[in-house]
Amino acid sequence: MSLTSTPAKRRTPPPIPSPSASILLISSTNQVLLLHRVRTSSSFPSAHVFPGGNLSAQQDGNIPEPGDALRHEDSGVYRFGAIRECFEESGILLARNLDDSERLLKLSDEERDKGRHAVHDNSVNFRSWVQQKGGRPDIEDGLIPFTRWVTPVNIPKRFTTQMYLYFLPLSNDLSSEGSLSTQSNAIIPVPTSDGGLEHTAARFQTPSEWLSMARAGDIILFPPQFFLLHLLSLYLLSDHKTGRHAYVQQRASLMDFLKSEDPPWTDKCISPISLMRKRTDGRVVLGLDKPGPELEGTGRRGDAERVVLVEFKKEGPRKVEVAWRKDIFRDEREGLGKL
Repeated sequence: MSLTSTPAKRRTPPPIPSPSASILLISSTNQVLLLHRVRTSSSFPSAHVFPGGNLSAQQDGNIPEPGDALRHEDSGVYRFGAIRECFEESGILLARNLDDSERLLKLSDEERDKGRHAVHDNSVNFRSWVQQKGGRPDIEDGLIPFTRWVTPVNIPKRFTTQMYLYFLPLSNDLSSEGSLSTQSNAIIPVPTSDGGLEHTAARFQTPSEWLSMARAGDIILFPPQFFLLHLLSLYLLSDHKTGRHAYVQQRASLMDFLKSEDPPWTDKCISPISLMRKRTDGRVVLGLDKPGPELEGTGRRGDAERVVLVEFKKEGPRKVEVAWRKDIFRDEREGLGKL
């Protein structure tokens, strides 16, 4: 999911992508949560990522078998996995109160930390534990599909990752950016790392702030994360006026965008493919229109209008940029014409 694929005949089948799910968690002030992965991680080492991870049949339910098209579609097992992984990795539990479904479940720090580690160790079942605490994972109303990414075939460790948006409730009092309060009797805890198991830090920033740090080389964002943050930055504006009304308008505009284009962003399936190297700076140009070999012939499609430019270095991707595909190909044609 992080690098590129050059179309070519293969003598052996590509590695089977493992099902996984991630959440783009939006705070009460329209900031996005990213986690800083440890340097020794087997996936995205040292990068900043959205909370998420592999599905677990033991925790999340029956996972469709390889070869089943349902393995690459939004479903309950992906939704349970997304919310469970978010809880394990950040400590934020996206669960509704059984007595009042309008409110998120509130737990003490001790309850949350004990449950977080118990779920991670598989010593308790996540959904059973949430029910015992008086809640239910918010899999139906809260999670909004926002693209699927299938790792290119030239990468040994492949994933089929369902991305979701989740909007934390807006606060009645948004005077403090850092409180993360949502309602008078429901507090979203400040996100924390998982103690260094997979992440060393967890925090909310605006999409534009995350992108600026990546452009400056202060953090590593792989193409999927950079691309999705770029899209969010067009609607969750950091330089816009703040306040409840402004945040509501930003969210409404983003929701309208998700329904736009064909296919809509809720259904797009993207497996990045290397199209060429940019003549002027050597960066790889990634096409985003293909869904991956597992979904060829199914009608699934990605984004045919945009591309991602990236320079792959030893420490990770650098100089990442989102551009219009037509502009890049026009520039390349004009550059060749001047030779």
